[in-house]
Amino acid sequence: MPLIAQFRHATSRKPSSLDPRRHTPALLSAYGLMPGLLLGFVLGFAHPAGAQALLDNQDSYDRQDTLRGSLRPERNAYDVSYYGLNIFVDPETRRIGGRVEVVFEAKLSEQTLQFDLFENMELDSVVLLKERNGRFGAGEQEGSTLSVRRDGNAFFVDMPEPLKPGNLYRLWIDYGGEPIAAKNAPWDGGFTWAEDQQDKPWIGVSCEGIGASLWWPNKDHPSDEPDSMAISIRVPAELVAVANGNLRSVTEPEAGWMQYNWFVSYPINNYNVTLNIGDYVRFADTFHSATGALALDYYVLPYNIDKAREQFKQVPPMMACFEEYFDPYPFPEDGFALVETPYLGMEHQGAIAYGNGYKTGFAGYDYSRIGLDFDYIIIHETGHEWWGNSITAADMADLWVHEGFCTYSEALYVECMHGYDTALLYVNAKKPTIDNKHPIVGDYGVNGEGDGDMYNKGMLILNTLRHVAANDEAWFANIRGLTEDFRHSVVTSAQVEAYMAEKLDLDLDAFWDQYLRHAGLPVLEYRLAGSKKKPVLEFRWAADVEGFAMPVAWRLEETTDFQRVTPTAEWQSINLPEGTQRSDVSWDQVHYYYTLKKVGA
Repeated sequence: MPLIAQFRHATSRKPSSLDPRRHTPALLSAYGLMPGLLLGFVLGFAHPAGAQALLDNQDSYDRQDTLRGSLRPERNAYDVSYYGLNIFVDPETRRIGGRVEVVFEAKLSEQTLQFDLFENMELDSVVLLKERNGRFGAGEQEGSTLSVRRDGNAFFVDMPEPLKPGNLYRLWIDYGGEPIAAKNAPWDGGFTWAEDQQDKPWIGVSCEGIGASLWWPNKDHPSDEPDSMAISIRVPAELVAVANGNLRSVTEPEAGWMQYNWFVSYPINNYNVTLNIGDYVRFADTFHSATGALALDYYVLPYNIDKAREQFKQVPPMMACFEEYFDPYPFPEDGFALVETPYLGMEHQGAIAYGNGYKTGFAGYDYSRIGLDFDYIIIHETGHEWWGNSITAADMADLWVHEGFCTYSEALYVECMHGYDTALLYVNAKKPTIDNKHPIVGDYGVNGEGDGDMYNKGMLILNTLRHVAANDEAWFANIRGLTEDFRHSVVTSAQVEAYMAEKLDLDLDAFWDQYLRHAGLPVLEYRLAGSKKKPVLEFRWAADVEGFAMPVAWRLEETTDFQRVTPTAEWQSINLPEGTQRSDVSWDQVHYYYTLKKVGA
């Protein structure tokens, strides 16, 4: 495509077929020569920002986990269509507060509803506005204060009467307090209260995993996104407040304060709702998408504007690559923004947190492990606009749908910019970072994530499935189909798994179960049997899942081409040329991710 061509750094392209015979022995052997530990482990982090293990793996859960993660009648009774978040932020006292307006449609005839707000925050009142002649009252005198009961980080509201399914309701929730301060953002959740190099307040919030209810009251479950949202932030007059969506107006509610009024015109998951406060300056660009002009806005600290202008030149070529593989940018009316933050990064919808210091890789280190110099935070967090922000998991247990596919989008970016062989190097370089000690699908109904392996292991699983399918045309139609057919949708892992199986025309039940719901990899066992004159190669899968059968490729080193076989749990055999030794046999572990084990003599 001409749009891609103007940005691409290399002329190499992905192959039209996936025959591993096209790859040289040098390329295949390169994967065994990768250096030691990933930077993230050297720094004491499990994963980079946006690729963090947000919650510890748990063996047991308490009532608060259930209240946060489950969909009980008190939550299923209503579907939020709109939030209006109108708050002040005081950098001096580190307090926030204000009002959240909630508009919802009744789904069940329940009288008690659950909302969420961390117990360290003060809940002042909940008011139900009255409807007259099809319109809600606009004044406090037209509402009634409701009875509220706290239960830890949840609170229960008693409506005057059971909900009437199909009817709309409108609440005002007034609250305030000092929200949790993040100790190591973004890996733990909370506010970051910092100062820039000129000693001016510089504030951000990150709350994936722990939940948006740490700073504003809402129905804090990923299955329910509002259709739209208003975000108004009142800050000291010398500061600027940046949130999601489009800035509609700036007002002066009182002397010494300014209010920034933003509006999000698309569904948004709660942890993506953000605020950024600082001495920001803005500059802009335009990406000429296949569907029209996309506004690119950048909010940075004034002394970094020259660095930002140079670093953010990576955005248009990245957008072009992602549009080649996915559908067009999913939030065009709201535009795309990068906002400089005092923490490393987060995929806040349309207002991505950027704190990589205008360095290459991950905080200046080669996260790629193969010498690529792109800015990891820009690429990874933007990938989330499709995987996580547009397509959102309905339960935190399925977070791999966000992180596995987003990490795979990094590989596709590398393939777009540097070619297929380099992308394979990038994918396989991440193998040493994977523990394979816990499943990457978590526990449902308790806000329980799967293991942090979901990032790089998720990428390797998808790379494996691409080569199992062995049909690039179908593979990329599948990936693009996901972003088109589930655009602005909440999904389950099961839906994604079934979709891919249907579109690829493959039976993938055992594949998904093994790779997603079991900790270990399938083990390919092989041995050389027979005699010197009539040697035989024998092989089988040893897997956790009954019926696991996945194609792989093998060859006689440097004498034959790779051949695909489909091992099962039963031993299979292939006759080999006279004099073949076991060391002559090699298996393809570049295109497929599994454990290889020699057995027998």
